[in-house]
Amino acid sequence: MTLSFHLNGERVDIADIPPATTLLDWLRTSRGLTGTKEGCNEGDCGACTVMVTGEDGPKALNACILFLPQLQGKAVTTVEGLKGPGGALHPVQQAMVDHHGSQCGFCTPGFVMSMATAQITGAADHDLTLAGNLCRCTGYAPIIRAAEAAMEAPVPAHLPKTFTMPVGAADTAFQPESADALADWYAAHPNATLIAGATDLGLHVTKALRDLGEVAFLNRCADLKGLTVTEDEIRIGAMTTFSELLEGIAPYHPGFATMLRRFASVQVRNAATVGGNIANGSPIGDSPPAFIALGARLHLRKGDARRSLPLEDFFLDYGKQDRAPGEFVEAISVPRQPDRLACYKLSKRPDQDISAVCGCFNVTVEGGVVSAARIAFGGMAGVPKRASHVEAALLDQPWEEGILARAAGAWAQDFTPLSDMRASAGYRLSAAANLLERYLRADLGQATDLEGVRA
Repeated sequence: MTLSFHLNGERVDIADIPPATTLLDWLRTSRGLTGTKEGCNEGDCGACTVMVTGEDGPKALNACILFLPQLQGKAVTTVEGLKGPGGALHPVQQAMVDHHGSQCGFCTPGFVMSMATAQITGAADHDLTLAGNLCRCTGYAPIIRAAEAAMEAPVPAHLPKTFTMPVGAADTAFQPESADALADWYAAHPNATLIAGATDLGLHVTKALRDLGEVAFLNRCADLKGLTVTEDEIRIGAMTTFSELLEGIAPYHPGFATMLRRFASVQVRNAATVGGNIANGSPIGDSPPAFIALGARLHLRKGDARRSLPLEDFFLDYGKQDRAPGEFVEAISVPRQPDRLACYKLSKRPDQDISAVCGCFNVTVEGGVVSAARIAFGGMAGVPKRASHVEAALLDQPWEEGILARAAGAWAQDFTPLSDMRASAGYRLSAAANLLERYLRADLGQATDLEGVRA
């Protein structure tokens, strides 16, 4: 059986191709569609952006870190496929011409694809939708003007708003249809590589030039996707994307959602998964500190055996997690609770940057006194880590400015951060303490929102 999808309105069937072939390479070398550009080749610049449409609608994705099996049964639109009948320009293409939105033109196809996806979905926050597209010569003002103008035009009828293509499983790589099928296969192939959104593993191929060996793609496991909310918990499937998490968690913990808007770009959030962000064990992953502060539990499965543990116990040491061969992340659950969570991400630029420090605070105050505290950080140790000594210093103390001095000596007991290109150890310790002060002052009603500060 072949790998099948639609490309610019026509069915494509592919056989005998390595599963780690990226869409970008295949488009340019096998199809001659060179409008999709290779810039950074790691999902940062957006020059390779394409529109991928499934039953849940169109999404802007980075073709450079998108493997072909992830497209099974979907529709792909490249910049060449935007033109209408008779070669008429798409409204965003015409708007880029009218508003002088292109100079050298290298980045333009990616911008156009992000803008076209935003137009069809009605996403009008252009600072957000274009945060994953970089331009170094035109400047963003004319591009934003073009995006605004295009939103007023009707969506071209030839572009699908949803797409469903019944197909079988691809023979280029294993693609389980359910968590049960994955569990059976992975137990028998415990050394295989599991590919979720490929936003991390994609770089293993494009940058490190690694052979991933035996792989399984999890994007067709529908029962590993989505959020389920009950009276007791919010359960999040491992294959839930960060775009879906941002939307789903916002009503319950808006501070988490605010931080997620600075988690990578729209293109990356549309692909990156919650389970992947946890399972890769990065000490600077942004979701684990928030989940740890919320008291989340991680649910693991190996064959028919399931177990769960507090998320903070999953991270044992740098590059080492409590996960056996053949065991995979099935879900993460957060207990329902009054919202006291705030998440602060410190990085050298607002969008698409790796955290120097990510701090998440969840402090319960009763009668003006701290009754419970969960504080977690990324970037402060070799793993995402709770500030247990700081938490202990806060307990049973009055929730007022003096509590900061009482906790001051605890920071060095919890963390011995490293100095690297993002921040020094001293900066990280000082910043962590400052973030607690920000949390306190915000909770006491003082203005701490930095979004309104402009140069």
